[in-house]
Amino acid sequence: MKRACTIASYCSIRGNKVILDDKLLYKGPEDHFSDFASGVYKHFSVSYPKFHKMDNLGKLGFLAAEILLKGRDIINKYPADKTGIMLMNSSSSLDTDRNHQRTISNSNDYFPSPAVFVYTLPNVVIGEICIRHKFYGEGNFFIMEKFNPSFMVNYISQLFDNDIVDCCITGWVEIDGDNFESVLFLIEKSSRTETGIANFEPATIESIYNRK
Repeated sequence: MKRACTIASYCSIRGNKVILDDKLLYKGPEDHFSDFASGVYKHFSVSYPKFHKMDNLGKLGFLAAEILLKGRDIINKYPADKTGIMLMNSSSSLDTDRNHQRTISNSNDYFPSPAVFVYTLPNVVIGEICIRHKFYGEGNFFIMEKFNPSFMVNYISQLFDNDIVDCCITGWVEIDGDNFESVLFLIEKSSRTETGIANFEPATIESIYNRK
């Protein structure tokens, strides 16, 4: 029997703006992602020292999840092993890969950093979110040519239908230098009449993603 799922909330970070459920929460003047991320971190009073060691993809996904989940008490609402995360982008960890490549390309100035190398896998951002929020359910990072709401809905619906998750964070997390975009959705096992902002359907996901 198919489970009724709803988009309980969504958070977008792009264009130097943070939007939660259609409400503009922050707009930064910063020219560079690192400065913008620090501004968001301070504005929302996030306290997590490890944040400053993350790569930019990790920071982007972490901040979007932090704002999406704030005040929702998900860890007490759902079992930790029934809260999943499924993310996607088109460039994997290329932004960090370039930084790592710069440290090894010159044999006369060879200075590879383990702190950079550890982030040359895109699923590390999922790990950062899970550690922060104490989730350890299903986790996958998919590389897609572009944002794919149909794949997202089909894949996550199967997780709900097979009783693998009761709650799932999903969305797009992409960064290339100072070009960045993250749109995350919180999906819960309920109908829209009970909670949430919309039914979990490809057209609705697409519509929310296209809001700027």
